[in-house]
Amino acid sequence: MDDDALVFNGLRPRLQKIAYRMLGSVAEAEDIVQDVWLRWHTADREAIDNAEAWLVSVTTRISIDRLRAAKVQREHYAGIWLPEPEMTGSPTTPEEAKERADDVSVAFLLLLERLTPEARAAFLLREVFDADYAEVAQAIGKSEAACRQLVSRAKAQLRDERPRYAIGRETHQRLLQAFVQALERGDFPSINAFLSEDAILLGDGGGKVQSFPKPLVGGRRIAQLFYASSLRFGSQLHHELVLLNGQWALLRFIEGRLESAQSFETDGARIVAVQIQRNPDKLARIAAAHGNG
Repeated sequence: MDDDALVFNGLRPRLQKIAYRMLGSVAEAEDIVQDVWLRWHTADREAIDNAEAWLVSVTTRISIDRLRAAKVQREHYAGIWLPEPEMTGSPTTPEEAKERADDVSVAFLLLLERLTPEARAAFLLREVFDADYAEVAQAIGKSEAACRQLVSRAKAQLRDERPRYAIGRETHQRLLQAFVQALERGDFPSINAFLSEDAILLGDGGGKVQSFPKPLVGGRRIAQLFYASSLRFGSQLHHELVLLNGQWALLRFIEGRLESAQSFETDGARIVAVQIQRNPDKLARIAAAHGNG
């Protein structure tokens, strides 16, 4: 492996993270990073002072262009659009744990959809990846002053909508384990007790499988939905607790096949929001990893 390949591969995880947080799609992020590699492979090295800055800039600008096109497509998406979930391993440092929990959750990626592509890029580079404003300006192709404005407006736009509760990973895990036990017992009172009265559920079927065209609101209604699945499928229903997007989540299998990936927001005692990904295209990587490919 030559030096250029070593440099690129050393930075690939960072580029992948930027692209994924920009698009909310593992497939798109991988495609963008491959595009960046091709450009890096043919770039004039003598014109590049800082390899990392160049690669981050190219990744960011391609991501901005792709997101502009994606936003147009998502306007015509069948039902509710949710990000493609990403399998993540256990973090090795406290910093990595915080990064994953706060900045890559399905709920947070969905929230970022409210921003314009350039504002999303500026916000992510500055607030998530700790780039200074000179680096943000170079990546986006705007002045530092303009980038400061983009970040400030993005923070104001997101401030009131960020996840309301800071829950420890172990607390979140214990709650979901107990919830799974209630689901697999088919215990409606317990299922209902785990859901807050004003809980909200979002589902993405991508027009390929059945899902809700709009949010389902109300803990009891959501509990009835989970309970109905328990009644219908019984012992054919299986749940697996996994780390998705840095948080504990559930994979639901029916007759051994992956049916959905379910992410949860909790207040530490009850579930306040659920995001259910059922679009088979967005489940393909996780399904393949579990022998369902």
